[in-house]
Amino acid sequence: MHARLGDRLVVESAVTGSARRDGEIVGLHHDDGTPPYDVRWSDTGEVTLVFPGPDARVQHLGQEAPAPQPEPGGAARPDTGAAPAERPAGHALQPGDVGRRVAAARRRQGLSLEETARRARMSPQYLAYLEAHPSDPNVATLIRLADALGTTLIELQGGDQERPPGQGHALLHPSLRDLDEGECRALLSSHGVGRVAFTTLEGPVVVPVNYDVVDDGVVFRTAPGTAPASVVGTEVAFEVDHVDDTMSQGWSVLAVGPAEAVTDPEAVRRLEQRAHSDPWAGGGRTLWVEIRPTRLTGRRITPADR
Repeated sequence: MHARLGDRLVVESAVTGSARRDGEIVGLHHDDGTPPYDVRWSDTGEVTLVFPGPDARVQHLGQEAPAPQPEPGGAARPDTGAAPAERPAGHALQPGDVGRRVAAARRRQGLSLEETARRARMSPQYLAYLEAHPSDPNVATLIRLADALGTTLIELQGGDQERPPGQGHALLHPSLRDLDEGECRALLSSHGVGRVAFTTLEGPVVVPVNYDVVDDGVVFRTAPGTAPASVVGTEVAFEVDHVDDTMSQGWSVLAVGPAEAVTDPEAVRRLEQRAHSDPWAGGGRTLWVEIRPTRLTGRRITPADR
């Protein structure tokens, strides 16, 4: 049995040959199109992992669709093939937690919906549905999405929300390598929260900030008179990292350089237009601070065979 994305899986009665259930194949687990498949069933809209049995066949795109079959009680069920998104008026749905995390991870990686779907071996229509509606995809689907998006199953499921990072076991054969400047800049641009380290009269301080990378500079907003505002005119360190507890690997990037206030009205306007989000701390944060890295270093831990 071989299938392509968009084909239909039809489960038939072994006695009469009449269709009992069918659904769209929205995910492949093997490049050659062999089972198992992720199938979105026409009758429920649910997506499940299916290992087809002898009573199942693949209906390829362009083939004639099976005729509608009577439901118990004699009422015919139209085989529309509609996605679960096509619901009666008044049933407006909002993205679920999984969909929001998938969409956020995709935006962080700068991937289109089509490219993400191709990497995860699923249909773009199903991925669009997943990002826009409450849904409960199976673990196999989430694993493929996590791999395509460079994240983890736990992160997509939200299981890491209250768990401190670094609780996983160390790799048996880890490889620690230095990152070049290009890799550091790429990773620095992929996140939105980092830590500014600086020295005060009371001692060293590390403060988390929402940040953006604009024209190779690290920029963040703060309020005049606050601790982060005191870094203006000094040399600071800025750090960002990623820890994958499930795979026991991760990376960190450290930028060191002078911090200066952005005061030119045109430059401020440009930063405000390019900012991805408001500071989570809220309040009136009108002071833009820019860190121009003079030294950029990073390291990554992976299995030794990679």
